[in-house]
Amino acid sequence: MGVEEEFLLVTPDGVPYAVAPTVLRLAADLPSDPRPGGDLEKEFKQEQVEVSTHPCTDLDDLLAQVRDGRARTDAVARQAGARIAAMGTAPHVVESTVIPDRRANEIRARFGQTAREQLTCGCHVHVAVADDDEGVHVIDHLRAWNAVLLALSANSPSWLGSATGYASYRSQVWGRWPTAGATAPFGDAATYRAVIAELLRSGTALDDGMIYFDARLSARYPTVEVRVADVSLDPQDAVLQAVLVRALAETAVRTDPDPAPVRAEILRSWTWRAARSGTTGELVSPTTGEPRPAADVVAELVDHVHDALVATGELDWVRARVADVLRRGNGAVQQLAWRAEGADDDAVVRRAADVTLG
Repeated sequence: MGVEEEFLLVTPDGVPYAVAPTVLRLAADLPSDPRPGGDLEKEFKQEQVEVSTHPCTDLDDLLAQVRDGRARTDAVARQAGARIAAMGTAPHVVESTVIPDRRANEIRARFGQTAREQLTCGCHVHVAVADDDEGVHVIDHLRAWNAVLLALSANSPSWLGSATGYASYRSQVWGRWPTAGATAPFGDAATYRAVIAELLRSGTALDDGMIYFDARLSARYPTVEVRVADVSLDPQDAVLQAVLVRALAETAVRTDPDPAPVRAEILRSWTWRAARSGTTGELVSPTTGEPRPAADVVAELVDHVHDALVATGELDWVRARVADVLRRGNGAVQQLAWRAEGADDDAVVRRAADVTLG
């Protein structure tokens, strides 16, 4: 398993700052670091950067890489007069800037306002699979549980200077892309590839990098890439996403028959529910299709992957992390609590930057 995290670049005062080219150039000029993780990559906007870990089998190794990657990225950003903040959206009214790149400019021209407003930061989990058919089975199995992963990660309650009433407004903005969101069951790799080919032939996706399904086969690695989560304020919450995704994949491969074919229209409503209330209200139970308290539905997820977590020795850690998220709240709850204490947009971002580094 591995994690890719997208971060906002902000000034020390807490305002989004379009310095990604400078940060990436500074990172490229640094001496090579023997420690794994912390690889910086460009993102769509100059106000953000992406950091990725190397593949891990152990959660402690992954957590160390996530923390180290955040610390090293922030250190480089400081050389450019910036900091990183793990927030799904910026709370400010901001005119974001695409990176100076031919592909990014073509996306901006083709997709208009959707591209212009797309300053969002997610967490992408990769989990290794044996081949594309196994990967598609995992993707189909994940469909019913992706909304619960989103609820746990929700970290974007503000948008363009306003409180949105959503725990994850990033997911609503991201859902404007024509290929984003829940998918129907594919069944096998041949069907998956045929769907991708049809989308590319239609011109509604520029290339296979714009296949923005909640979960997809990675175009670069032999993995399933789960893209549903907001970037997490707390580095341990990012690792929780990875451990749960790996457990879901193991459950799908080792024990589960083909998953029940819940319609994509239904799944989109479950995702909306998760985005709206996160862990503080109700979620839709994947086992019954009915609303239940969020804590109960999260418990269903942990029960569902119980045997996989026991096999990797991660059950106690997951239970403790889930209990902590439900007790203190996800990133959205924390941001709203800071506002209730009197923090303005800049102060919320500054506090998020501090929590980003643990």
